[in-house]
Amino acid sequence: MSKRAHARNSVLVPSGNYTCIRSLGERGIHTVMASEHDDTPAASSRFCDELVRIPAPKDDLVAYKDALVGIAARPDVKTIIPTRPEDGYIFSKYLDEFEQYVDLVVPDFETLRRVHDRKLLYEAAVEAGVPMPRTRLFSEVEAFDEPSIIKPRYNVVAGEYVDSYDPHEYDIVKSVRHVRPGDRPDPDEIYAEMKHDPIVQDYVPTEDKYMFAALYDHGEPLATFQHLQIRGNSYTGGGGVYRTSVYDPELESVARKLLGHINWHGLACIEYLKDAETGEFKLIEINPRMWQSLPSTVRAGADFPYYYWLQATGQKHRIEPGYELGVGTHYLWGELGYVMSVRRDDSPLVERPSLAKTVWEVAASIYHEPRFDLARLDDPVPFARYVHHALFNRGGDETEEEPTADRDGDGDESEEPRTGITLTPGLNFRGR
Repeated sequence: MSKRAHARNSVLVPSGNYTCIRSLGERGIHTVMASEHDDTPAASSRFCDELVRIPAPKDDLVAYKDALVGIAARPDVKTIIPTRPEDGYIFSKYLDEFEQYVDLVVPDFETLRRVHDRKLLYEAAVEAGVPMPRTRLFSEVEAFDEPSIIKPRYNVVAGEYVDSYDPHEYDIVKSVRHVRPGDRPDPDEIYAEMKHDPIVQDYVPTEDKYMFAALYDHGEPLATFQHLQIRGNSYTGGGGVYRTSVYDPELESVARKLLGHINWHGLACIEYLKDAETGEFKLIEINPRMWQSLPSTVRAGADFPYYYWLQATGQKHRIEPGYELGVGTHYLWGELGYVMSVRRDDSPLVERPSLAKTVWEVAASIYHEPRFDLARLDDPVPFARYVHHALFNRGGDETEEEPTADRDGDGDESEEPRTGITLTPGLNFRGR
């Protein structure tokens, strides 16, 4: 047993989130990882003290919740960090069960519903007076009069939102369709693909893509962070694999105005697109959990796993917000995916870059900014195992940052085209 175990102050981290484990382990906090896999790479970190086997949420969401409640009942466990898309949902829905044993920093369920439901989020944005693409239910759209995006209405499609799902079931629907003016997709096909009545958003011609992250205490910010995405998983878009920390006062103002309006509590990862025509920062979605690019955030000095721990354990006065600007970081496996996308992917919206130029730009940026998400000389085994899993095992399953699925964070529903999106032929939108 590690020295940290004797302190009897433990944190529970669902899934293989290496950055949370490292951040809190470095602080002397006993780390307990809960996973459905015995060989999740992050568990090999020298900062991981325990690995507890639990059911997979995709197999039974209630069983997953019950397992986390069971671990939370241990007297040494003080809080649980929301790392998965499912976590925000079950922590808020079953908050009374968890709060018998631990302190969580999550919104109440009605507030969570307002951000999980992108139609309600649009209504909240209108109320707050902040920009967001016009958002309507697919069933309410009689004609597509503007270039549009069809995508899921909910971050998590689950029983509290869609009647056809029982409490044990949920989906993270990733389907996104681009539709040109005058077209009308087949409704039966859309409903079968989305598994509910999805939303239609006006397409945003994008100048740049940003992430705004925050930790809030009942409407008041304790810490915030911004980054600019330079490269995604693919040249067509996707989650950030090369980003740099920035600060834009307008983005800060817009994000704070919305979060204050809905009296937000807990973590918020917000995706923004900067409209190439108007210059406005347009809200796309909010995720109430840790995000895909968390390693980049922590490298810049904004240690959100530790901030969350301090808030949950009654020490929010010890949070020292702030971060270094211009810190660029790379997700190496994702950078490889970006290079491969130049040969593999195709889009009528974004011009394919030169492969030679792409390789040169990636190599030059790594040379000038040799900071990496998971590759750490003082803890090399997790990265080696992530690579092994990506190549030979589950294709990156249970990783903190997946190179193709954007499973765990910012950029989940980007309006930029990317691999896997169904594109209506003949579109002539302006890409990045």
